[in-house]
Amino acid sequence: MSETASTAPQVPPAKRKGVKRRAFLIGGVALVGGGLFAIKMADSAARSAAIKATTRDGEHSFLAWIKIAEDDTVTLYSPHIDFGQGSHTALAQMLADELDADWAKVKVEQAPPEAGFGNTTLARFFVAEMSGQPGLIDSLPLSWLSMIARSMPVQITGGSSALRATGQFGFRAIGAAARLALVDEAAERLGVPAAELTTDKSTVSHARSGKSLRYGELAEGAAGRSLTSEPALKQRKDYKFIGQDLARFDIPAKVDGSAVYGIDFTLPGMRIAAINMAPVRDGRLTSVDEKPALAVPGVEKVFRLDDAVVVVAKGYWQAQKGLQALSPQFSDGGHGALSTAAIFAAQDRLNSEGQVLVGPNGAKLLSADYKAPFLHQAMMEPFAMTGHFKDGKLHAWGGVQDPLSTRKILAKSAGLGEDDVIFHPMIMGGGFGRRFPDYMQVIDQIARVAMQLPYPVKLIWSREDDVKHGAYRPQVAARIQAALGGDGKIASWASDYAQNDNAGAEGTVPYTIPQFEARHHPYISNQVNAYWRSVNASQHGFFNESMIDELAHAAGKDPYEFRMAHLPAGGRHAKVLAEAAKRAGWGSPLPQGTGRGIALVESFGTIVAEVIEARLKDDGTPRALRVTAVVDCGTTVNPRNARAQIEGGVIMGLSSAIGEEITLDQGVVQQNSFTDYPLLQMADVPVIEVHFIESDAPMGGIGEPGVPPAAPALTGALFAITGKRVRQLPIKAQAKA
Repeated sequence: MSETASTAPQVPPAKRKGVKRRAFLIGGVALVGGGLFAIKMADSAARSAAIKATTRDGEHSFLAWIKIAEDDTVTLYSPHIDFGQGSHTALAQMLADELDADWAKVKVEQAPPEAGFGNTTLARFFVAEMSGQPGLIDSLPLSWLSMIARSMPVQITGGSSALRATGQFGFRAIGAAARLALVDEAAERLGVPAAELTTDKSTVSHARSGKSLRYGELAEGAAGRSLTSEPALKQRKDYKFIGQDLARFDIPAKVDGSAVYGIDFTLPGMRIAAINMAPVRDGRLTSVDEKPALAVPGVEKVFRLDDAVVVVAKGYWQAQKGLQALSPQFSDGGHGALSTAAIFAAQDRLNSEGQVLVGPNGAKLLSADYKAPFLHQAMMEPFAMTGHFKDGKLHAWGGVQDPLSTRKILAKSAGLGEDDVIFHPMIMGGGFGRRFPDYMQVIDQIARVAMQLPYPVKLIWSREDDVKHGAYRPQVAARIQAALGGDGKIASWASDYAQNDNAGAEGTVPYTIPQFEARHHPYISNQVNAYWRSVNASQHGFFNESMIDELAHAAGKDPYEFRMAHLPAGGRHAKVLAEAAKRAGWGSPLPQGTGRGIALVESFGTIVAEVIEARLKDDGTPRALRVTAVVDCGTTVNPRNARAQIEGGVIMGLSSAIGEEITLDQGVVQQNSFTDYPLLQMADVPVIEVHFIESDAPMGGIGEPGVPPAAPALTGALFAITGKRVRQLPIKAQAKA
């Protein structure tokens, strides 16, 4: 049974209205159970607890999210983990701009997993996006939205949401409101009208009298004032920090080694645990003789879990030796016949159920099948979580993308109340969607093991564990049919794609097409499909832009000119595409054996066009030589960091396109480590140029949108060299003539 994503005349389809299931359930939590008074009381209690947990003598809190000390230090509590995106610095820039703070005295701390730090702004942003009814969501009282945030719970890092949601609608507003409260407090103390006061570098000044007061002097009184809910925000011309290349807060600790990752964390008397999980997902541990492991020097305990065996030892080496001594037996969970080929065959059958496209009279019909594999997030740091049950409390340490949800899972697995679980979030060596708690078996595993030990224990997943037992980007097959009219333009388009979830907006294109339809065919294997950098845009950007290239060729048109002919003149997409072509020298001569490709994808509210120059290496694999990326994300908060994020996205997009894939045979993942899950090597990283177009569009994300255009731009370049289409990723040596 298929799900029709969208149908529209004249222009690409808009999102369907109506409340999706998840949003309905979320709303139900807020609207049921105790009424508005109870919600307000719960919200007040949660906020008070958050303030108590983070505010010390001489510090004064504003809605828990920021505090100002008597020495003028401004501390922002971020609900997002900064694991290399630079989000903490950019959020501070947005706050400091509205607050008129002294940048030298601004710092950021990670918000602890307290209910009062449920991210109300993100709840509003995500629920509005999911429901398609932002007006309805915006009309809800702040206390209701806070309840939604805690019930989801929302303290996540993902969806390129930190700046475009939390920063834009949260910290900018809090900063502006706090500044007004500081001004009002100063006006009262100085006995002058508030309108005569100015703010700069954490100081309120009265020019006519020459008097001034520091924020630290005013903080206590200002924190006791009611903050306006809709303060006026600065215009672009008035920014002091937004748009500046300010140094990231997290870099010094990472350079001098003082930054502590989950895998580095240690406690006195701590033991190390290693794990052996069922090779076929959903398999179960059927038997194991523990004695050989216990005979290994240093091994202290062997635990049986439903689908794994865990060895606890004095060190990691001893724990691994203990595992190697065991011969556990696992069932296959009924999935022993599953293979990559079988999944693609099933998906192809689903796509074949789609309606055959019929174009207008005289139209040229094209059809193409595209495929993308399961992909691993390839984090630098494998999972490592520490647990210690002591005095009735479970303490846990680790790097995750949602601390509040992590605490819930720990409590459930340990059989404890949430108040008896203290989770300590740590920085992490990569995430890319893999560290969302729902996809982290290690959270449940460490809770179960730690509850049975009198000392702290750190469970470390090996690289092999991480690769073979991942939560992958889904394997997807797509069939796209399109019709070219007599005018050489696309008359109609229909895509059928089979994957676990509906790709929604990622399945659309930015081009003007009179009839457009995308049909989703649900397909669920036994694999856990999780978020991956750029989520569905990574594969659907490849499918859609590849088909645009094929249509351009069929129409006898240049790929760039063909795209421009289908974009509204003067629109954001056309401007980005034109700028990329101009800066890349589109149409200029290239050396023999070198080709150019171009692609345009919008994701997370950001438009990115990439032009890639490439050649084939002697072994037939592609080598990208130069990438020109042009980006419109509305407002660029920290250009240097934004540039780095786009560069990282380009590299990740190229790496996955060229050689990355997770394959299955007899239900077992065939890849083990980076030896057979090859990442792009530094020697093969191209020259990357990134250019930004500042616009008045709503702020878009920056961490993910660099990924999707890379694969189709690269395969377009290879077609220019070889005349051969690559329709299945990874490319490997497919393009070799």
